[in-house]
Amino acid sequence: MSTNWTHPLERQTVGKAFISYLVPSVLGMLVIALNFIIDGIMVGHKLGSTAMAGIGIASPVYTLFVAMSLWIGMGGATLYSNHMGRKENQKAKEVFTKSIILISLATVVIGYTAFTFKDKLVYALGANADTFPFAADYMNIMLLFGFVFTIENALSVFVRNDGGPNTSMYAQITFAVANIVINFITLYVLEWGVRGVALGTIVSAALALLVLFSHFFKKSNNLTFTRFTWSTKLLGMIALIGFPSFLAELGMSVFSVSHNISMEQIGGTDGVASFTVLNYIHGVVLMAFLGLASAAQPLISYYHGAQRTERVQETIRIAVKTALTCGVVLLLVVQVGAPYFVQIFGNFNSSVTDRAVYGLRIFTIAYIFMGVNFVMSTYFQSIGNAKMAIWITAAREMIIMIALIAILPSFLGVTGVWLAVPLSEMLVLITIALYYRKRSVTERIGLLQAD
Repeated sequence: MSTNWTHPLERQTVGKAFISYLVPSVLGMLVIALNFIIDGIMVGHKLGSTAMAGIGIASPVYTLFVAMSLWIGMGGATLYSNHMGRKENQKAKEVFTKSIILISLATVVIGYTAFTFKDKLVYALGANADTFPFAADYMNIMLLFGFVFTIENALSVFVRNDGGPNTSMYAQITFAVANIVINFITLYVLEWGVRGVALGTIVSAALALLVLFSHFFKKSNNLTFTRFTWSTKLLGMIALIGFPSFLAELGMSVFSVSHNISMEQIGGTDGVASFTVLNYIHGVVLMAFLGLASAAQPLISYYHGAQRTERVQETIRIAVKTALTCGVVLLLVVQVGAPYFVQIFGNFNSSVTDRAVYGLRIFTIAYIFMGVNFVMSTYFQSIGNAKMAIWITAAREMIIMIALIAILPSFLGVTGVWLAVPLSEMLVLITIALYYRKRSVTERIGLLQAD
C-alpha cells in the first residue's frame, strides 16, 4: 500500500461518505431480508404453517450465532476503525487477527456443546408435539455448522470498516441469491424439508465468505493477519464495546421466544404461526434499520478515533433524520399493505391470517421510534460509551419488553402481546432524550464553574 494513501473518509464530506456507506449497507440488508421473505414463502407454500412455526421456534439458535459474530465483529471492528483514525495501523491489524480467531473458537465450542442436549433445547424454546420435528431438523444443522456464517458475518463487518462497503454488499447478495436457489432445490426438487432450508443457509454463507476474501487482494486492504500476544485488556475492550451488538441480536431471540410462548399460550399453534408470519415481515424492517446503523458505525468510529468531533455530530444528525423518515414511511406502508403481505406467505386459515394482520397494524407503531434507537445505540457504542449503548439495547429488547409482555396480556389479551414492542421502543427513546437533557445541563454547569 502506498505511503501516500489516505482513508476515503479523510477525503469525502460527511454527507457523501454517509451515502457511500448507506446505499450498499441498506441494499445488502434488504436483499438478505428479501431472501428471508422468499424462504418464508417457499416454506409456507411447500410445508405449511406448522413447519413455519417450527422454524420460528428454532430461529433463536441462528440469532444466537449471529449475536456472537456481531459481539466480536462489532467490538473488534470499532476498535479497528478507532486505531485507523489514529493512524495506528499495526494495532488495527492485531485487533482484526484476534477477533477472527476468537469468534471462530467461541462459536465452534458453543455449537457442539449445545448439540449434546439439543432435544431439551428445542422444547425449552417453546416447541410442542406438532412443531418439534421441524424445529429439531433446523436446529441440528445450525448447531453443527453455524460457525461458517459466524465467521462470514464477522468478516463482513471488518471489510465494511476497512472501506469495503460494496464488497460486503456483494457478499450479502451472493448469500441471498444462493440461498434462494439452494432452498428451491432442496424443498421442491430433493424434498429435504426443513433440513434442506438449514443446509441452504450454511452453503450460502460459505459462498459469501469466498466473496469477502476478494477484499484481501485489493491495494487498499489493511486487513492482514499478524503476529500478536494475547492481551486480557484488549479482549475485554472488544467484549465490552461489542456487547451491545450481542445484546441486540440476543434480544431478537428473547423477542422471538417470549412472543412464541405468549402466542402459544393464547392461540396455540395458530397463534405461533401468526407471529412467525409477522416476524418474517418485521425482519425486513429490522434489516433496513440495521443497514442504516451499519452505515453510520464505520464513520463514527473512524472520526472518533481521529478526534473529529464535528464530523461525528454531523453523522448522527444525518442518520437520525434518515431513521425518522424511514420509520414513518415503513409504518404507513405496512398499515396499508398488511393483508397483502400476510397472504404472500400462503393460504392459511382465517385464524392465522386475521391474527397476523391485526398484530402487524399494532406492532408497526414501533417503527417510528425503533430506527432512532438503533442509531443512538450505535453512536454510543462507536464512541466507547458502552454503558449507554448497553442500556438502550437491553431496555428495548429485554428489560422493558419482557416486563410489558408479562403484564399487558393479562389485561389486554393478544393486543397486549402486540403492544409490548411499540411501548418498549417509545419508553427507551424517552430515556435517551432524558439522558441528553441531563448531560446538557451538566455541561452548562461545568462551563459556568470554569468561568
